[in-house]
Amino acid sequence: MHRSTASPTLPSGRTLGLGLALVSAVAFGGSGTAAKPLIEAGLSPLHVVWLRVTGAAVALLPIAYRHRDAVLRRPGLLLGFGLLAVAGVQACYFAAISRIPVGVALLIEYLGPPLLIGYVKFVQRKPITRGAAIGAGVAVAGLACVVEVWNGLSFDALGVLFALGAAFCQVGYFVLADAGRHGDRPVDPLAVSAFGLLVGAVLLTALTRPWQADWSKLGGSVVMNGHSLPAFLPAVWMVLIATVLAYLTGVISVGYLSPPIAGVVANLEAVVATVTAWVLLGEHLGLPQIAGGLLVLTGAFAAQASKPAEAGADTGAGPGADRGAGSGTDSGARDRVTAERGVSGRSSRTSRGD
Repeated sequence: MHRSTASPTLPSGRTLGLGLALVSAVAFGGSGTAAKPLIEAGLSPLHVVWLRVTGAAVALLPIAYRHRDAVLRRPGLLLGFGLLAVAGVQACYFAAISRIPVGVALLIEYLGPPLLIGYVKFVQRKPITRGAAIGAGVAVAGLACVVEVWNGLSFDALGVLFALGAAFCQVGYFVLADAGRHGDRPVDPLAVSAFGLLVGAVLLTALTRPWQADWSKLGGSVVMNGHSLPAFLPAVWMVLIATVLAYLTGVISVGYLSPPIAGVVANLEAVVATVTAWVLLGEHLGLPQIAGGLLVLTGAFAAQASKPAEAGADTGAGPGADRGAGSGTDSGARDRVTAERGVSGRSSRTSRGD
């Protein structure tokens, strides 16, 4: 009965997951474009990050309250997500760009998807599709062109370590988002995002000391591509779109696509960031960046279009084998049906756990 019910939902679930992952990448990609005018107006980068995370945490307080039981069921998961996927990525990235070029830092950070594939294959011992592995490699090559890494080739050991820290924290984003839906006490992905941002806001408050910032600048105006606009507009966009929407859709998409494939699709964030900076900030977009963007798109398409791994390969992965990696079992089908019900808004949204 479960098999006949689940079979027609599998393609639509994958399509929904891809759509959510694309929305997340586009939303995340616009964060830099929204943040740059605020930084140029006089706010420090760390204070802008604090505003972004704390504003999103406040916006998601109703969701956190509704799913407050998640704190008792999976406290370690929520703490880890806030530490790695929220505060860790931000802190390591900004520490990296203070020592090495931004393009180099971005490229190293987006080594996260290949690292994630290695983690899933060698640590979790789950099958990885060939398309996901090839797609990750092609996407990283494209990213090297997007960020024009050859224009900033320099080596600073500490800066590289910070950038690698951001990459490993990005791995934590996908692994913990996927882990929330497994086990005896699954956590709704909305709860993972809400409490993760709350934890991240607390940690970033201690790190950035926001009381030292001149927040009156948000009442003034900023300049974007030669045009003046109220400062609160990019701030609101950064909080609600580039953070709230980005985290919610990203976390939910992992359960439909599997962490490796969702990670490759997330590479589109760097392409979106480059294009939006070109359109809204007037930054130059060269031929290598256009070619790199096409490579990233090709890699993402190759990863998500790959056929699932053979069912027989799952036998060694245990009962928790990732359904995105190709599980054809009834339990994988039931997981997906439960997940889709969770997204539809029913009261039992506890199927998945950024």
